[in-house]
Order: sequence, then C-alpha cells, then structure tokens
Amino acid sequence: MEPLVTIITATYNSAATLADTLESVASQTYPRIEHLIIDGVSIDDTAAIIARYPHVARFVSEPDKGLYDAMNKGIKLASGDIIGILNSDDFYADNRVIEKIVELFQNPDTLAVYADLQYVDAEDTSKVIRYWKAGTYDQQAFYYGWMPPHPSFFVRKQLYEQCGVFNTSFRHSADYELMLRFLLRYNAPAAYLPQVVVKMRMGGQSNASFRNRWKANREDRRAWTVNGLTPYFFTIPLKPFRKIGQFLIK
Repeated sequence: MEPLVTIITATYNSAATLADTLESVASQTYPRIEHLIIDGVSIDDTAAIIARYPHVARFVSEPDKGLYDAMNKGIKLASGDIIGILNSDDFYADNRVIEKIVELFQNPDTLAVYADLQYVDAEDTSKVIRYWKAGTYDQQAFYYGWMPPHPSFFVRKQLYEQCGVFNTSFRHSADYELMLRFLLRYNAPAAYLPQVVVKMRMGGQSNASFRNRWKANREDRRAWTVNGLTPYFFTIPLKPFRKIGQFLIK
C-alpha cells in the first residue's frame, strides 16, 4: 500500500490566503493524504473557509504558544508515514508535488526529502521575486551557510520520534535548528528533488524586518550550540549572503 502523507498547516487569521493553500492540497494527484489544520483560535473567516474543503482530515482550533508549538501539535496528531508542513500563505507549485516526493521515499534508506521553492509577490503570485534553488546536500553544506527551504522539507515520522520535534525556545529559527539537527547532527539520509514544489508569498516573519532577521541570525548561532556543533567563523554571517543569488534566478 502507498504510504500515507500527513500535511500540517498552522493557521491564525489566515482567511486572505488559506483557500490557495487548501486548494493546492485538495488538487494533488497522490491519493493518500491526511491534511491537518492546527488553528490558534482565529477570529476571521478561517474556519468557514476550511469547512468548504472536505479533504481536510482534522481541524483543531485552540490557543497555542506560537507557530512552532502549533506544528508540534500537528506532528503529535499525524498518522502519516511521511510528514510535510505547508504554511497557510504558501501553496504547492503543481498537483503532482506529493506524488513526486513519495517517489523519492521509495528508497527505504531515505529519511528526508527536500526541493526548491519560489518566493512570489503577495498579491500577484505569478510574479517570482526569489528562486531558492536548494541543490544537492553534503555534510559540509551547513558550514557554508546552506539550508534547505523548510516548506519543501518532508521527513519520515520516525525521524521526529527518534530525533525530536521543533524546539519552541526558538522563536524565529526553529526550522533551521530542526533541519540542522536532523541532517548534520544525526546525519539523516536525505534526497533532493530538483524542482520547485512550493510557492511562498513574500513577507514571512523572519524576513519581515531587519530586527527580526537580526534575531533569527542570533538564533541560528544558538542552533549550533544546542546541538553540540561548532560552525566556522564565517558560517552564520555567510548564511544571509547566500540569499542574494536567489534574486538572480528566475
């Protein structure tokens, strides 16, 4: 039997963009998808929009302690063998994304799969602003400021069970810390799908202001410390500079 894929979407007052997210999951060709919506008690039309999509397996709306806490709730509820996270203002690039991701998991040794991502204009999603081409991973990559796009990052559930979930003491870089932990500290075998699988609207929390980017950069350094790893002196400063090239690829 084909593996069950759980997709977790955390929401909070996401009515403006959520329909695109839900539609992109509902239209997937892959037949075995469990879509979980973890909501932080939205007061807009989020719940009403979700009600229009019968593919949603579970909708939980209750107070949480932030985005990564909501993601952890979803991981705990997940029934799937493979887990992916799709933010409420992101959407899949085409209807075969999950099908292609699962193909790479046919190798039983593969514990994680990642791919490319495009940042698009918040209003005109056909307009590409940045192209995050992840490239093939090797163990030295993180030392040179590399990380894969988290919305393109799918893992086997066993990896969360064995290596832990999101560290909620990180407010801005819990995704970076988790991927650093999985791929570098625990050396989880990962496969790369060289195509865009997610389109992300510009304006995410960590990039919303210089102050938030500075906070995220400080947390990036702490991510190495909590995992008992030592970056090169240029690793953390180099990480934001790698983004420059993303504006040059269209």
